[in-house]
Amino acid sequence: MAFQACGLTQAGSKQRLRVVASPTSETPIKSLIMEACAFFRTLKPFNLKLTSSVRYSSASPTLRIGGGRTVKRTYDALLLDAGGTLLQLASPVEDTYATIGRKYGLNVTSAEIKQGFKRAFAAPWPEKLRYQGDGKPFWKMVVSEATGCADDNYFEEIYEYYAKGDAWCLPTGAYETMSVLKDAGVKLGVVSNFDTRLRKLLKDLNVINLFDALVISSEVGYEKPDAQIFKAALDQLGVEARKAVHVGDDQKADKVGANAVGIDCWLLGKDVETFLEIQTRILLPES
Repeated sequence: MAFQACGLTQAGSKQRLRVVASPTSETPIKSLIMEACAFFRTLKPFNLKLTSSVRYSSASPTLRIGGGRTVKRTYDALLLDAGGTLLQLASPVEDTYATIGRKYGLNVTSAEIKQGFKRAFAAPWPEKLRYQGDGKPFWKMVVSEATGCADDNYFEEIYEYYAKGDAWCLPTGAYETMSVLKDAGVKLGVVSNFDTRLRKLLKDLNVINLFDALVISSEVGYEKPDAQIFKAALDQLGVEARKAVHVGDDQKADKVGANAVGIDCWLLGKDVETFLEIQTRILLPES
């Protein structure tokens, strides 16, 4: 699971936000930025009008787009990992843990929390699934090990913070890419090791309706890299493994797991850098 900054775009929306700040304003710039981000999350992505027109036939991988150009669909389905791929953190996890922890007497640095989080998240988990149901036993261990704080109220506040869409955002171009691919007849699915908060998060971020399949480990009883979770996605989408590509951020869970069942896999930040690149690799212009 990667933790990095991300950008939000709402191209084509007719809605506008005007923020004016003067040198004498009592509202901090950071607060204005947070309000702007919250505003953009309320926009309905399905109201956005994309500039590209795509016409396709389910019987043919060749598509016609605006301007009379044609592209070839290289895959019939795109599977996406959630945390670290489709969902990015709005703020670094260590900063959030530290900020909330101050009211509970937490006295460790963000750097110390970051190292502790990495150790705890990578540690072996004795149960079959890390995320059973709400996943609280696993996350309580992670928070305690990362911060040294075992206060139940602190953990609950952390847990509820990450249950809200405001804690997350989409990578730049993610919504636009998914919309173009969906219009081109590419089926979209999420394949994620996640707890029961995921469906609400996708709804909060206004993207849940884009997906033809949501395969979540806490619901199906398998975690990546188990082949069964990928097979469940293929079954829900009705596509063959060789006609699907999975995009994730973990070599073992995503790439090894997907490849084991015959699904190609691209790691975000390594094999592909942006969602726009994902789009251009799935929809290839014909010469």
